[in-house]
This record gives sequence, structure tokens and C-alpha cells, in this order.
Amino acid sequence: MIFMIKDTLIIQKRELNNKLKETYIKRDVIKKGVDSDLVKVIIGPRRAGKSSFAVHLLPKNKKFGYVNFDDEKLIEVKDYDEIINALNSLYKNPKHILFDEIQNLEKWELFVNRLQRQGYNLIITGSNSKLLSHELATHLTGRHFLMNLFPFSFKEFIETGEKELTQNEIREKLAYYLTYGGYPEPLVKKLDYREYLSTLFNSILYKDIVKRFKIRFIQGMEDLSSYLVSNAAQEFSYNALAKLTKCKSAHTVEKYLSYLEEAFIFFRVNRFSYKMKEQLSSNKKIYCVDNGFIYAKAFKSSPDFGKLYENAVAIELKKLEMDGKAQIYYWKNQQQEEVDFVVKKGSKIKRLIQVCYKCDLKTKGREIRALIKASEGLKCKDLVLITENKEGYEDFKWFNIKRKIQYIPLWKWLLDSKKF
Repeated sequence: MIFMIKDTLIIQKRELNNKLKETYIKRDVIKKGVDSDLVKVIIGPRRAGKSSFAVHLLPKNKKFGYVNFDDEKLIEVKDYDEIINALNSLYKNPKHILFDEIQNLEKWELFVNRLQRQGYNLIITGSNSKLLSHELATHLTGRHFLMNLFPFSFKEFIETGEKELTQNEIREKLAYYLTYGGYPEPLVKKLDYREYLSTLFNSILYKDIVKRFKIRFIQGMEDLSSYLVSNAAQEFSYNALAKLTKCKSAHTVEKYLSYLEEAFIFFRVNRFSYKMKEQLSSNKKIYCVDNGFIYAKAFKSSPDFGKLYENAVAIELKKLEMDGKAQIYYWKNQQQEEVDFVVKKGSKIKRLIQVCYKCDLKTKGREIRALIKASEGLKCKDLVLITENKEGYEDFKWFNIKRKIQYIPLWKWLLDSKKF
């Protein structure tokens, strides 16, 4: 068995060496604690660049070992000490180890816990948010720190170029980014986006969800994922989705959607309410983890830039939420007036954000009226309207309520490190 494991690790070592030769784009991720002996945990969607990021966290002047558990031969190993023995033989007893896609290994948390106690310095990556966070909280409390890695942000996307861009060039890049998304590999290697992202989407769906959770009624999952990716940035109810797809019930829809979230394909945003019961029972909004999936899989003949704008903003806010910096919601009143994003920090509403791609007079009036009403109800005066081009401040009055609203072009908001 150890020879089979070692042969597998030899192949993986070659793959790792090839990865180290590839162009690396520095990621905009907080790396506090990297030099400590805590377990470094990197989670995020498949193919978002976790492995490359992890490799560049490893100390350059120390020996390290590498194991990728996205391999059926390693998953079948029952005695994990055989993996360590093969690793020690190949890498000369390294004390720094990178474990890729650790969630594929049964009872991985106990294995990692034991190695950490034995003095190994570990970096682990995973593509299942709930599985990792639950097991980390249970078995590695206080002995790990978490880093969330998504596909390229717009800032990282434009930094893949070799020259400093003009403002007009940045705007041109934005249209490309909004359409094709931020997955690193097709950008760096000049691959066909639709083919690459469609294959990746299907791989996650069938390998990480259908196979892992032993879903028998595959058609229901396929219908649900197809509908959601075609209706990103829209409100939904579980009952409505059950009727629109071939899922058997609202309960099945909710369960399937939780799987899609865990695998980092979609994420939900709750409607804001000070009453938790009302918040949980209200409709949610759905967003896709990368705009490229919408391009590759949605049943649309041309891009809906209004929805792509909103989805891009949602992704950036979701990152802040996952990093523990804010909570995000949407707001809607009884008159069906809506604000796209409510940014909450602690007990305070910090900012209200409306996203408006093409703001004609009618649309602008509707968006601003909703902002002002939400501002009054939520006691928040930091109001932002994210637009295509308009920038600056403007004073508005609705009845006896006066408010100042800031206009920010999307490209500038995406490049601003301070989102609120």
C-alpha cells in the first residue's frame, strides 16, 4: 500500500512543481497568523486558486510536503499513518505540510488534529464550507485560523495585466469581468470561458453534491441549479421553486439549495427585519459565486448587465460577511419598494446600497425613493447608489425627509478596499 501511496505522491509532486512555475497573481487576502503554528485553513470554490495561494504561503527556506486528496486512491486508504510514512520518505521528513481538498478524507479533522499536536505545521484547503466550518469548530477550536478565497476580485483581475491601465481601459475590463467572471485558469491560460466554466459547474454539481450527498432524484437538482443560475440576483421562495422545478417539495428545495451553497455555487441573502422569525420566513434573494457561471450556464441570449452589476456587488459583500466584517441583507417594504443591500455591523446598520446600471429618470426616482424610505426606517444616513458612470453627491428630499446620496461607478467601488 505504501508504494501505491508514494507513487501517487510522486505524480502530485510533479504537478506541484509545474504549478510553482505558473504565473502567480498575488491574492488580496488577509494572511495574519501565517507564521504561527496554528492550522491554516483556506476555503472557497473549486478552481478559485486555493492551491496556488496555499503553495505561496509555505516557507521558502523550509522543507514541506504536499498531498492532494482529490484522488480516489488516497481516499481509500484506511491507515493514515501510511500517508505520513510515504510523505516522509518522499519529502525527507517535512514539518510543513499542505493538504489539498481535505474534506474528501473521512474523519480528516481527527487526522489533522493529531498531526497538529505532534508538531506539524499544516495548511489545509477545502471546497465545502459547512463541512469544514462545523468540524473546525468542533475539533480545532482555537488552534486554526480561516482564510476565504473566491475567484479573482476585479482588483486582482486587472492586476493580471503587465501595465497600468487608464480609466477608460479599466471600464473596458469591467465589462469583460462582469461577463466572464474571475476564475483564474481560463484568464491566465487563455481558455474558452464557456467550455471551462460549464465543465466546472457540472463537475461541482455531480461530484461534490450528487455523489457526496447520494442524491437519487438528480433531475430535481439539475432543474434547480439551472433555474437559479438563470435567475441570479432575484427574489425567490422555496414553495415557488418547488413548483417551477421537479423538486418534490419546498423542504427538498431548501435542502438542495443548502448543498449548492456548501459547494460554493450560490449563496442566499435574507430580507432584513428586526424580527428573526419574520426574517427567516420571508423570501430570500439568490446570487451566484461568480458571474462567469451565469455566462456559461444561464438560459439567456444576451447578458443582463443590471443583474450582473448586482451579482458582482453581492459577491464582494459576501466576502466581507465571510470574513466576519459585516452582515448583508436586502430591504423591502409593504409597498414592494426595495433596497438591494443593507450592510450591518454589530447592532448598527452601516450602509444602504442600491445598484443601478442604467438610471433613467423613472428608474432613478424609484431607486432613490426606496433608499430614503429605508434610511428613515433603519436609521441609516450612509446611502450609496452604485452606477455605470455617475460620481459625486446629490441632495434629495422626500416629503420632509432630506438625505445626501453618494453616486459611485461600479469599477471604482470594486477597486475601493473600504466598502463601508
